[in-house]
Amino acid sequence: MTELELKTSLQFEELEGFLARMLVIRHFEQAVEERYRDGEIPGFVHLAIGQEAVAVGACSALAPGDVITSTHRSHAHTLAKGTPARAVMAELYGKVDGCSRGRGGSMHLYDVERGNLGSSAVVGGALGVAAGAALAFKMHGEERVAVPFFGDGATSSGLFHEAMNLAALWGLPVVFLCENNRWAESTPFAQHSPIDDLRERALAYGMSALRADGQDVEAVFHAATEALVHARSGRGPVLLVAETYRLAPHNVGDSQEYRDRAEFEQSRATQDPIVKLRERLALSDERFAELERGAEAITVDAVEFSRHSPDPDPGELLKDVYA
Repeated sequence: MTELELKTSLQFEELEGFLARMLVIRHFEQAVEERYRDGEIPGFVHLAIGQEAVAVGACSALAPGDVITSTHRSHAHTLAKGTPARAVMAELYGKVDGCSRGRGGSMHLYDVERGNLGSSAVVGGALGVAAGAALAFKMHGEERVAVPFFGDGATSSGLFHEAMNLAALWGLPVVFLCENNRWAESTPFAQHSPIDDLRERALAYGMSALRADGQDVEAVFHAATEALVHARSGRGPVLLVAETYRLAPHNVGDSQEYRDRAEFEQSRATQDPIVKLRERLALSDERFAELERGAEAITVDAVEFSRHSPDPDPGELLKDVYA
């Protein structure tokens, strides 16, 4: 198991930019929860509150040609990869201006133009897509990397091991990014994983692995940067484990009866990545409020845009469906 070195500190302006992007994700998801509870958003929604630093840190390290795949908890990744808030919110509303033209909803966000090859409601379901994209990059001689996001529960799935095995065997440019929030829906980590350090999953495949504090956006950025350099240079795939906290239920409406209430409240009080970064930057109340107003304005605009976006044409229901 190979450890990769982290780089020097980022500048204040860069970190403040990360904070602004994390705030957009936070306000966006809080609005999604409100609109979902009011019955405006259909289907199911899974919030990434508490995990924003992983999405922003990793996606900020990507080169323009790199691609991602995502999970049922995909809003943060999609926003961090550059899809406008209007397009993401409209998709959640099931509207034609959504990034998937209103056909996917919360768990199936696509934006191929911006390098998002899609999220999957199936646990680990998009890992094969990322490995396939990486194989194409290698066959075409392109210096591009695929980054599949997935949770700790997916590391016990067959597709995870198939994708890891083939990526290692063929030396594919993939950074497997595990968001380890230590919950596989309602199953605690100790009950679904036979090992405590998920980097050990890479041992069987002779793959490099590293771990980052998922509540520290700079740590994630540096770890992702190192992993991307490794994969892009032809030295094979990397498993990156970001240790993070899910500071929200599994999905909106989940009562979390399976979770110790004291542990949950303690995590919310001490592990918020936005609070951690704000304190590190020592931002004044005025500056932080200014950043929050900007994030709120983007979110309000996205909601209003989505409310007025047209519904998809039922006549195009079978368009792009292949059997």
